[in-house]
Amino acid sequence: MDSLSLPLAVTLAVLAAYWLGRVIRAARSRLAPRVTYWAAPGLGALLLAPMLDVPALFGVGAGLMLLADYWPHAFVPTRTRPAPAWPLVVTVLGAGLGMNVLQGRTDPWITAISAALLLAGLAGLLAAAAYRPWPVTPPLTFASRWKTVTTPDWPELTVTLSEQGAHLRNVSGRALRMAGWSPAGLNAWYPVRTPAGEAVQELAAGQEALLPVHGHDHGVRVWYAPARGEATHLFRADWTPTAHAEDRVLN
Repeated sequence: MDSLSLPLAVTLAVLAAYWLGRVIRAARSRLAPRVTYWAAPGLGALLLAPMLDVPALFGVGAGLMLLADYWPHAFVPTRTRPAPAWPLVVTVLGAGLGMNVLQGRTDPWITAISAALLLAGLAGLLAAAAYRPWPVTPPLTFASRWKTVTTPDWPELTVTLSEQGAHLRNVSGRALRMAGWSPAGLNAWYPVRTPAGEAVQELAAGQEALLPVHGHDHGVRVWYAPARGEATHLFRADWTPTAHAEDRVLN
């Protein structure tokens, strides 16, 4: 068989349209294509099978299509828009090879490779165009202190005292936006800083900050919010001041 039948051509076109639609839907959900790109050579193998009269290529193509659709990491979450540069290059290469087909040079390999390149490049361009970026969350300001605050059921921050001060650690497993902090019982407002003294607006999971408390301080109050959310949270930690540690009575 040296040419495609009309039913098979329509079937391959429907499979390609289905896959491109799946790439677009995933991009709208902030998922970037990865293993799913195996669909492009899979459709190329399905296209090549009747041209070379090699039925085994149908099995190869179908296997690659199933892999592209059902592999657990066919799409991966991403916080940045997929780059359109390399899909554009692939599309141009596929179009260049496709010109041979339009000029009547129906070499099966050139036809299949150009179709696969065009499909992969188009999928990458559609993923970049359809990607829905994360909403821009404004940084927290001093106004956060006067908002209604919530206290999570499980602590998202912990504090450990040392001679340097209070070491604040993010134990929530996600990034937290820092607004500011104040020693307990004082009407103060300080930025949250790293142990190196750099102000931070976001504390990554596991990252530590240093609150320079003094010996007479007996606690801290930290205002913060999740990286993706508007509700202001308040972290409270209290302890016996180190200056009065010898006067503490244990019950």
